[in-house]
Amino acid sequence: MKYPKIVGYELIQKIGGGAFSSVFRAVHIDNHLVAACKLVQITEHTTEKDRKTVDKEMKIHSALQHKNILEFLNAAVVELKYKHHYVPGIYMLLEFAAGGDLFDKIVPDIGVGEEVAHLYFNQLLAGMTYVHSQGVCHRDLKPENLLLDAAGTLKISDFGLSAVYKLLKSGEIRPLSERCGSLPYIAPELNYNQHYQAEPIDVWGMGIILFTLLAGNTPWDEPTTRSPEFCRYVSGEILREDPWNRLGQNALSLVCSILTLDPLHRMTLADVATHPWCMRPSQLASRDVLELAEQLTQPLRDSGDLMYVDLDESGPDSGKDSDGDDIMMTVQTQFTQTLLLFSQTQNGRRYNPHLTRFYARQPPDTLIDCIKASLEQMDIQYKVAPAERGDEGTLHLRVGGKDMRKEVFKGWIDIEPWTRYGYPASFCVMRRDSGCPITWRKFWKALIESPAVSVSVMRKNDRH
Repeated sequence: MKYPKIVGYELIQKIGGGAFSSVFRAVHIDNHLVAACKLVQITEHTTEKDRKTVDKEMKIHSALQHKNILEFLNAAVVELKYKHHYVPGIYMLLEFAAGGDLFDKIVPDIGVGEEVAHLYFNQLLAGMTYVHSQGVCHRDLKPENLLLDAAGTLKISDFGLSAVYKLLKSGEIRPLSERCGSLPYIAPELNYNQHYQAEPIDVWGMGIILFTLLAGNTPWDEPTTRSPEFCRYVSGEILREDPWNRLGQNALSLVCSILTLDPLHRMTLADVATHPWCMRPSQLASRDVLELAEQLTQPLRDSGDLMYVDLDESGPDSGKDSDGDDIMMTVQTQFTQTLLLFSQTQNGRRYNPHLTRFYARQPPDTLIDCIKASLEQMDIQYKVAPAERGDEGTLHLRVGGKDMRKEVFKGWIDIEPWTRYGYPASFCVMRRDSGCPITWRKFWKALIESPAVSVSVMRKNDRH
């Protein structure tokens, strides 16, 4: 089976996905355009309820038009009766966020500088103010749903759990009842078997995201008495502890006002917009994208993380994407270049949105055994996956585990053959499918620093 063309776009490479869908990079060869395609497969087990859920997502997402919302471009459906020709499923063509995940650039337990957090939180605020003005509640605001385009603009994505709570013509508001979202990001009122108001749910999620931007981690596992950190927040004790005591006075005031337990007293988005921390002029909004990218990645440079992802090779460069075309070069901007979103590979320079990657002195068939040994030591589950079409010679590991917040993460480790000064070596890319990007970065760092792997890992300007 193969994938169909979606209004002229060919599905080229799987770049992500979750439990119920896959995301592909898609290119329109004739028009030299690139997009993302989200595929929700249709099987014999797909129910009418499943279909209606996806239909609702498409209807809501396609109606939302804002510079801080990932654009919905088109859609197509391949029914099960055509399975002998194409992969059955619902194909959603979306704007391609060439800057990758915002939170892929955040150092765990460090966060980003306050100026970067200020810029992106205000963009999130603008996007969500628009979403609510259209009578829609997102209900799944979390780091993995915040992307960046090629110019560094924040894009809110994934409206799979969204709901219409307000009728625009009459202004009538309905309470919601469905329990959904990820535990570290959900509001405390979702713990009770009662109806809840829509807008305060999203406001709470934005507060968790702001804290995570500033501190480099979520504040607790879940907003219940089962979480010691949440209990210390309720009592006020935690405000004297790290990282809470590192936040600036105005930022801390905003975070605590948003994370008010009672939704009736929680800040509204209008309140948030008039808070002094949000209202002060941005030091980055008027600067060029190069400076934004520099400030966004400064903590990664300070931590030493970037010395693993780019070796500053001066070898031959075809100027083309390794798929054999130059379409991906259209997303090569000052922003994406400064973020090091292009890698030197065996087949030339290639767009690569994953900053969780590294080079190793050992060839793939040797390196994979070292990685397996480290994964076993780290209690990470893995299985060897077959080679994907067109990448023979590359080895794949499917990996998964749970983070300190008890959230599941899953992804891939791709080990490609590479040549270093004439000697066989490896280029290793770790692609997250689901789970928190900050957790995935912690996992990447732990793997490259593990005894079995670290001896082979190369760093920028290494000469051996």
